[in-house]
Amino acid sequence: MLKKLAVLAFAGLLSLPAWADTKIGFVNTEKIFRDAAPAVRAQKKIEKEFEKRDQEMQRLAKQLQAVQESLEKNSVTMSETEKRNKEREFNDLNRDFQRKQREFREDLNQRRNEELAAVLERANKTIKAIAEAEKYDVILQEAVYASPKLDITDKVIKALADGK
Repeated sequence: MLKKLAVLAFAGLLSLPAWADTKIGFVNTEKIFRDAAPAVRAQKKIEKEFEKRDQEMQRLAKQLQAVQESLEKNSVTMSETEKRNKEREFNDLNRDFQRKQREFREDLNQRRNEELAAVLERANKTIKAIAEAEKYDVILQEAVYASPKLDITDKVIKALADGK
């Protein structure tokens, strides 16, 4: 057993020079999605696209709150029929609001994923171009830890802003 460990350790030492010449880079995808010009444009595009629906959701939420407050405030003075009708109105409005809210979130997430996929595709092309131009052997996009000296994220963000 000890002999096998010694052989493995020796083999590992022999392979060190091969790694010494390897050029490795790291890209923080989250930072690209947050700071890169195409990602910022995509976010603004989505906000504009969903602005009217967001305003409609806010209007519905206020309407729902007003009905609830009216019900709470006036329930003591209402007849049973009025109270039941107001509760039914509140429940119908609440159900409609919940459905529209769920649809809104689903549509928003789908559009965000579409736009981010396009940003990621463009970023990957830019990363590949940088890797080829600067002779990187490996560029990682996911890592538990990467030394700041390996991080080329800002270079990628700049290249995306320049339209490369």
